[in-house]
Amino acid sequence: MRIGGIDVPHDRHLAGHSDADVLLHAVTDALLGAAALADIGHMFPNTDPANRGRDSAEMLSNAAAKVVDAGFRIVNLDCVIHAERPKLADYIDAIRHRLAGILRLNPNAVGVKAKTGEGVGPIGTGELIAARCVALLERAGEK
Repeated sequence: MRIGGIDVPHDRHLAGHSDADVLLHAVTDALLGAAALADIGHMFPNTDPANRGRDSAEMLSNAAAKVVDAGFRIVNLDCVIHAERPKLADYIDAIRHRLAGILRLNPNAVGVKAKTGEGVGPIGTGELIAARCVALLERAGEK
C-alpha cells in the first residue's frame, strides 16, 4: 500500500483511478484549495486514461507548481492519516521526508500524524483509510 509516497507493507491496497495514495491526494487538494485553485479532480480527471495508475507524487508536484505559478509559497503542512491498519508509526518520518522532498520543503515544515478509529466506524473496522491536510501558504515575497 502506498501512503505519503512510501510503500507500506499491508495485506490490502487502496482503490482509485491513480495509484490511490490517500495522503498525497489530500495534500494536493489542500494546496490547491489554499490557493483557491480547482481541485485534484479538475487537474487530473478520472475520465482521462492518462491518469490511470498515475503516480500521485507527480500529481502533487504538478499541483505545487500551479500554486507557485499563482504567486504562493508553501509555508507548512499539517497532515493526519486515519487508519486502523496498517500501523504507521514506523513510517511517519519517512513519509514526512518524502513529502518534503516532493515539495522541496524543510522536513520540519511537514507535520504528519496517524490516528486509528479505535474499532469504531469504517476507519476503525479497517474498511476505510482517510487523510486530511491543512496547508499554510503565503504570497511569494511576503513575510
